[in-house]
Amino acid sequence: MKKIVVPVDFSNYSENALKTAAQLAKKTNASIIALHMLDLQEINLAESPNYQQEKAVFLLKLAEKRFKEFLRKDYLEEVNVVPIIKHYKVFSEISVVAKEVNADLIIMGSHGVSGLKEFFMGSNSEKVVRYSEIPVLVIKNELYDVSFKDIVFATDFSEESIPAFKKMLKTLDLFNAKKHILYVNLPNENFKTTPEMDALAYHFLMKAEGNVDRLINVNFVCARSIEDGILNFSNAIGADLITTVTHGRKGLSHIFSGSISEDLSNHATLPIMTFKI
Repeated sequence: MKKIVVPVDFSNYSENALKTAAQLAKKTNASIIALHMLDLQEINLAESPNYQQEKAVFLLKLAEKRFKEFLRKDYLEEVNVVPIIKHYKVFSEISVVAKEVNADLIIMGSHGVSGLKEFFMGSNSEKVVRYSEIPVLVIKNELYDVSFKDIVFATDFSEESIPAFKKMLKTLDLFNAKKHILYVNLPNENFKTTPEMDALAYHFLMKAEGNVDRLINVNFVCARSIEDGILNFSNAIGADLITTVTHGRKGLSHIFSGSISEDLSNHATLPIMTFKI
């Protein structure tokens, strides 16, 4: 891991993400790309062009000063931090910046959302999870230790998720962690018997790694929803990180089919790491 992108909005949530990034950076000698997106919506288009420009420069200088002060933290002293300010607030832009700098990971602090607000607006972290081609780690609370010991990887054992599975193994290779591979069996038309689930896991691992050594780490649970199954299993085993894949659906497809990864990033208290299919 060489570069970690952390979006910063000066909140406690973004500081939690920054602290987590600092711990990982010290473990891997990585650099932190601290990204602040400046919101210039206050500028009135009815104002003269000269005044608009003066106001934009003033807001930019103000943001730069505040950004510099925010990054003056003891826990960042031994870390290479590169500050970047963008002049607009588009959350899909975070993944663009991460791709431009060849980042390995995006870390975001989040408080999550629920109810109608979740349906109509979503959280900032949810938007990043949806767009990012790069793994995203969503932090809800301050992490005092990033030495993850028990990691849950939730999967449907589909062939299209194999690249994400391999990416997960490579990304988390720096942790000496036990990886619990989880399949959630639902009581609907897709319900599977134990032999059927065993066959799914077998073929998935053979395709992914050419062996079935990890079958010993495969777990099957029954639940009324995939989200419930993942959260209940993770809490039961004392997991400290949940990983899953996302299709990055947008528009009507996203509204009607939803996204397990995005729901988890909104509702789980554990850290969530997502990998794009």
